[in-house]
Amino acid sequence: MLSEEQILEAYKRIGKNIAKARKERKISQLALSLEMGYKSVSLVSFAEICLNGVHFNITHLFQISIILNVPLIELLDGVQDIIDMSVAE
Repeated sequence: MLSEEQILEAYKRIGKNIAKARKERKISQLALSLEMGYKSVSLVSFAEICLNGVHFNITHLFQISIILNVPLIELLDGVQDIIDMSVAE
């Protein structure tokens, strides 16, 4: 079973992946937020660094994948390693 720490690490990894994909496409946090239907950057900026426990949910990941034109698997890159570490423990 994944610990709270491992789950937090997975959320952080996803946030970093999204930030990287967003920056590579030269899309601001505000532009991404607006495309997702939000009026401020709060969700995107907080979730990219998992601030105050804010993280992206599966619906967000689907939206971001489409908006950034990036495969969903790319947004989840590295998460399997965190899961595998849990199994090894």
